[in-house]
Amino acid sequence: MWTTIAQFTWIDVVDVLIVTFAVYQLFLMFKGTRALQMILGLALVYLASRIALKGGLLTVNWVLQNLLSVWFLLIIILFQPELRRALATFGIRSRLLRAFANQEEAHMIDEIVQSAASLAAKKIGAIIALERETKLSDYVDSGVPLDARISRRLLESIFCSGSPLHDGAVVIQGGRVAAASCLLPLTLTSDVSEELGTRHRAAIGLTEETDAIVIVVSEEMGRVSLVRAGVITKGLDAQMLRRLLGELLEPPRGSGSDAKPREVATPSAISG
Repeated sequence: MWTTIAQFTWIDVVDVLIVTFAVYQLFLMFKGTRALQMILGLALVYLASRIALKGGLLTVNWVLQNLLSVWFLLIIILFQPELRRALATFGIRSRLLRAFANQEEAHMIDEIVQSAASLAAKKIGAIIALERETKLSDYVDSGVPLDARISRRLLESIFCSGSPLHDGAVVIQGGRVAAASCLLPLTLTSDVSEELGTRHRAAIGLTEETDAIVIVVSEEMGRVSLVRAGVITKGLDAQMLRRLLGELLEPPRGSGSDAKPREVATPSAISG
């Protein structure tokens, strides 16, 4: 042991630091996803195979070793959505890929704004929740999984009255439509106007519990609203909605505080 320590050089230190950093980044990528739990399960399988080998359980060890021989392939096949979201999150953190992430964010905002304006013009109700730091996985699990690229046509087809998915909310995770027909919690605030519809109450309820941004299109009024932290910004046109989304989804700077929307109205002052 002491011989090994004596032979430890600065190159070995760099080698260990690189591996440690890579493992830490992988943990951050998979944190909050089901893939992390499954990877830990595979680690337990590997540990069990070593114990079986030491204990002389040759058949058990043979089965476990053959399973581990294809574990990379299993992860890619079984956890493709989680890997895509994790890599997307890593890409956003990387300065080299930030320009590409900004283009994707601009595309997402543009598609959402266009679909909201179109739905409002047709007086078709809609509710779209955008995940930020707080995970919305529980709400995604309550709906129908899609994992599709955001597009105006997709959002409009989901909320079309003839669609089986038009009831409930669309949840966007990692710049993709994660699920539709999701159930959101209704607000328990007692001073909310009775004239508010279920969509607005659900939007307020979700933003009271998470840091999500919710866009609501009123079916009765044909009006677009943005809800954040339980507060509604009402009567938005396409330009105003695009500006607010750009401010709220912009990475925090300086003190880390998010940009705050202007011209907000209290929930009790809003109808429809």
